[in-house]
Amino acid sequence: MSKYGRQPYDTLKSNKLTAKKKFGQNFLVNRNTAEAIVRAGNLSKQDIVLEVGVGLGALTTPLAEATKHVVAYEIDSGIVRLHNEEQDLPENVTLIHQDILKADFNYIFELCGGPIKVLANLPYSISNPFIFKLIENAHLLNSVTVMLQKEVAERLSAVPNTKDYGVPTILLGSCATVEKKLTLKPGEFHPRPKVDSVVIHIDFSKSRLKPDTPQDYNKPIFTKIVRTTFNQRRKTIANTLKEAGVFGRQGKEHNEFNKEMALQALHLAGLSPQIRPETLEIDTFIILTKAIEELCHSALP
Repeated sequence: MSKYGRQPYDTLKSNKLTAKKKFGQNFLVNRNTAEAIVRAGNLSKQDIVLEVGVGLGALTTPLAEATKHVVAYEIDSGIVRLHNEEQDLPENVTLIHQDILKADFNYIFELCGGPIKVLANLPYSISNPFIFKLIENAHLLNSVTVMLQKEVAERLSAVPNTKDYGVPTILLGSCATVEKKLTLKPGEFHPRPKVDSVVIHIDFSKSRLKPDTPQDYNKPIFTKIVRTTFNQRRKTIANTLKEAGVFGRQGKEHNEFNKEMALQALHLAGLSPQIRPETLEIDTFIILTKAIEELCHSALP
């Protein structure tokens, strides 16, 4: 029989398990909340879905009821042992004992039979690396419905000229849109986290880019520009862009060359050397990327 519906504390105690801080485990308590999260995923009976962090099955059970099959990843060996011994997960769930951050998304793509749909009560400890793994595998994804710390969720939908606007905002916004679905208070979990949680829906079928923004830009250059300029976000873009390593020459002996190339690229993109990265829209970073591509191509012998 499924252990879903029992209080997490009792289930953990009776199986000599505990919520592990190193895995950032906070187990859902309320069935209605779990079902609301599943509904937020806009899933159908034809979907094969990736679940990240099975835990005690709070999301797994309603997710299995709502879809064709669930490919469920869980890192905690004690939790995996519990489900294997009790056989308490629905029959249409495949439980995989692996760290999702080490998982091959191409393999998951094959298991799901196409673009991946994800639903997760994500451990807070892996929020940032998980988001960057999603960005890296954006071409394999359809949508991601995920629970995050409120401050992390707000960062993903931030706008220019705010403190939350940064690298994850821009990189994710270049390939997806983010929609807030639910806000959950600490009392929804065991143990209780110290902050509110937010469920967001990330749609990889569209982005935050304007219709006329180029789509054929060099993504490695784009990523380098964003990461380098935001690492020193209080400096002007001219001072940080020269250090991005995108002009083909590295080392102190090439400082003047990179500085001059940075100024030319900014001029070509129609940007002032004095602006700061936090003021630029996502589209502007792509326009700058295209300018650098053009400049580097024309500089070739």
